[in-house]
Amino acid sequence: MQDSLYVSLSAQIALERRLDTIADNVANASTVGFRATGVKFEDVVTGTGQKAVSFASSGNTYLSTRHGSLTETGNPFDFAIQGDAWFGIETPAGTVMTRDGRFSMNENGELRSIEGYRVLDAGGAPIQLDPRGGPPRASADGSLRQGDHMVGAIGLFTFEPGANFVRFGNSGIVPAREPEPVVDRADAGVAQGFVEESNVNPVQEMTRLIMVQRAFENTAALIRQATASSDDAIKTLGSK
Repeated sequence: MQDSLYVSLSAQIALERRLDTIADNVANASTVGFRATGVKFEDVVTGTGQKAVSFASSGNTYLSTRHGSLTETGNPFDFAIQGDAWFGIETPAGTVMTRDGRFSMNENGELRSIEGYRVLDAGGAPIQLDPRGGPPRASADGSLRQGDHMVGAIGLFTFEPGANFVRFGNSGIVPAREPEPVVDRADAGVAQGFVEESNVNPVQEMTRLIMVQRAFENTAALIRQATASSDDAIKTLGSK
């Protein structure tokens, strides 16, 4: 009876984590560049043979690799990545990866993210534009030109988020290891005048949310039943 109680509790912990993840995805369904979070669970088995008991693990989070749809804005400072790559921005947490390409140029010519952080080139250095040169023109490889002069290039990076990755801001990811710059790859590039929407499917996530909530309620009912049965057994044995 105690085993069934512990199994139910492990299931509730797993379901609660999945519930939190789905709720976060739903909340960011309209966040530019957001990549949805998923959770993988495994069976944890204790004992052997007929005494073996299977528990649910606490789970490991992972980042969805599905691309979001591109929306045309016409803004020359909006950029979307085509392919498997990320922008790099300079933050207090170090270099952060993001798919949110809503940039701007400040009075000093620095290319900045929507949150005010400096955008990096492939070498990890902040991008410096001519503040009097007007909006840049971007090539598919991220090269930036103002007039007839090449003034820099937007850095594209790849990295492995790994299990239980750390988010930064609205859609940024703090890489556990140094990200690798993307060089000479035809399958990764930049589209100017576009932004990438969140890859969250709100309808699918809401359906999952309802299913997890029901499973959580059912597990809670099983725990109450197991506790009541244990209490009844104790009362019966104590009365003899």
